Amino acid sequence: MTGTSQHHTIDYVELVVTDLAAAKQFYASAFGWEFVDYGPTYAGIASGRGDGSEVGGLLLAEEPRPVGGPLVLLYSDDLDATRDAIEPAGGRILQEPYDFPGGRRLHFADPSGNELGVWSAA
Repeated sequence: MTGTSQHHTIDYVELVVTDLAAAKQFYASAFGWEFVDYGPTYAGIASGRGDGSEVGGLLLAEEPRPVGGPLVLLYSDDLDATRDAIEPAGGRILQEPYDFPGGRRLHFADPSGNELGVWSAA
């Protein structure tokens, strides 16, 4: 991480995964994420800003965090295209896109079973 952190803001999200290679392949294929490897049990998620900062990480463990933890939401400019990329990349759609007051949203599970959401303003 570089000096881009802001006081009292979400700064980093860590996902516990059961297969680090499969998780990296899934997130790279479905969302275009890039990673910084820190050995066989951890990969940082590059921010995409090109400044060397990270927004999160993938931690290898025997099982993902228990159900009921915080829900991580990703943003998409094209929710339907994002939806279409999730299953071919190895994820599962848990809730098809639905309307809510701020736009549209869906929920999916990554290959380790972590539930995340994706929303779009349109």
